Amino acid sequence: MEYLGAVAVTLAIIVVIVALMALGWRNRLRRQADVPAPPDEPAGLGPVLYEAEGQYVATTTAGDWLDRIAVHGLGLRGNAVVSVHASGVLITRTGARTVFIPRADLTSVQLAGGMAGKFVEKEGLVVITWLLGSERVDTGFRTRHAAHKAQLVAAVAALVPADPPATTHHRTPPTPEGREQP
Repeated sequence: MEYLGAVAVTLAIIVVIVALMALGWRNRLRRQADVPAPPDEPAGLGPVLYEAEGQYVATTTAGDWLDRIAVHGLGLRGNAVVSVHASGVLITRTGARTVFIPRADLTSVQLAGGMAGKFVEKEGLVVITWLLGSERVDTGFRTRHAAHKAQLVAAVAALVPADPPATTHHRTPPTPEGREQP
């Protein structure tokens, strides 16, 4: 009897944890309802300038790599192929919506050690900063082969405009009390 009680308590705790996680994700989706969808893939992308296989990590608020953008599937990790074209960067994800980053919306590209629950060796992720509507966001990508990171960064950096677009809206990180700073 004691064994069944322990199993029931353990199962109840697991159910509560999963329910709280689902509630948190639903609330995040509601808070981010005004975030626009990424642009659709244009018909004439042009030739592939560079391509790499790897893992799409997530899209987060720029500078706040724990604040995933949950809407439009942008917060879901998965295998992907990133291809750089003259018109922008295309991330074709397995089982999820393709993410197209127009050249005009690119602001920077860098290497980082991690974001949104994916932490790797120093400079193990390629992070592309761009404008999604008026919000600056970071998109993380981990190349399958380490040698491809520098090549991908160089290919994307060649597309970044000399004068990156300015943002009209900037979300400040929350204070320790959970409120946004003015």
